[in-house]
Amino acid sequence: MVSPLKFTPVNSKKGVIRVHTDLNIKFSAASICHQSTVWKLDSYDEWAKQWFVTTNGVEGNPGPETTRDWFKIEKFQNNYKLVFCPTVCRHCKVMCKDVGIYTDAKGARRLALSNVPFKVMFKRA
Repeated sequence: MVSPLKFTPVNSKKGVIRVHTDLNIKFSAASICHQSTVWKLDSYDEWAKQWFVTTNGVEGNPGPETTRDWFKIEKFQNNYKLVFCPTVCRHCKVMCKDVGIYTDAKGARRLALSNVPFKVMFKRA
């Protein structure tokens, strides 16, 4: 099952999602969880040696406290890819990496920062 996503650009007054622009990504379907469905970069997982993308991020409020909650869409081949490379805080030092798929030893797949980008296509929900 594919869950619809909502993209909110850093400047939501523009009303258009553009490549290379900081944006929040949020599952738009109702959730039984009592936490935010906004994506964020989780803390580094020492065991997996990996940065995972998770939920419970903050929507809006660009600045140093929310740098982990901002992603970008970039052109990639004939499709697009998602990138973590926030610019909402000009003086913050951040890493820039593609969002890809991490598969653990049991075959479970999760979004994570990767050297191999996950290609995405967009379809209006």
